Amino acid sequence: MATVTAPPRVSASPAPVPGRRYDNRFFLAMAVLILLSVLVGFGPTYYFAGLVLAPLPSPIIHVHGALFTCWVLLLVVQTALVSARRVDIHRRLGVAGFCLAGLMVLAGLSASINALVDHRTRQGVDPRMFFIVPFTDMLCFAPLIFLAFWLRKDSAAHKRLILLATASLLPAAFARMRFGFLDGNVAYAFLMSELFILLLAGYDYWATRKVHRVTLLGGIWIVFVQFGRLPFSRTAVWLDFAGWIESHAAWLK
Repeated sequence: MATVTAPPRVSASPAPVPGRRYDNRFFLAMAVLILLSVLVGFGPTYYFAGLVLAPLPSPIIHVHGALFTCWVLLLVVQTALVSARRVDIHRRLGVAGFCLAGLMVLAGLSASINALVDHRTRQGVDPRMFFIVPFTDMLCFAPLIFLAFWLRKDSAAHKRLILLATASLLPAAFARMRFGFLDGNVAYAFLMSELFILLLAGYDYWATRKVHRVTLLGGIWIVFVQFGRLPFSRTAVWLDFAGWIESHAAWLK
């Protein structure tokens, strides 16, 4: 008696995911979006006001602005080079970029102290309390850049760290945008900069069905710094520290 063998059951294969095929386009688009955000935020007071001729309150602010501008332009160039498969040039420029990042941290800290000494802040805001925002911006940026350089051979981690580090500096640009809900509102400026984290996390999940660990941990670090510093700025520990800095930094005035 013949037996009939049932055909083997074929399990449905999982739907394919895009993977990293679109990385170059995504990171280049994000770099351009960052550039546009900086132009809109700082355009009226810096870029469209003559750059070196702009009426900024201190020479150190000019230095800080020039270095930050170079950083954003370099970000666009570096992502464009990767898209054009010129990784050789990208790597050589990367060393210069790491040096530029170090100068940015020094200039950013000097600029924040200069603003504290000159009491430049919004009316009704204690300069010592506001000092925590630009000061910790640099402390948030620096470890992300250090890790990006350390992990430069891991391209997936490297480019995410660079993007996150740059996004962490964007609240200054968003707070200067002359839109109703953004104009001078530090908390909303933080949220706008964190949209870049959400975009990166969304891309990670779309491309690989999981969020890259660098995106997750780096995003948590940025959110923790940006919102944790506001309540800490009201403590006696911070106010005493800011007062000590102010009293010993008159030479930056």
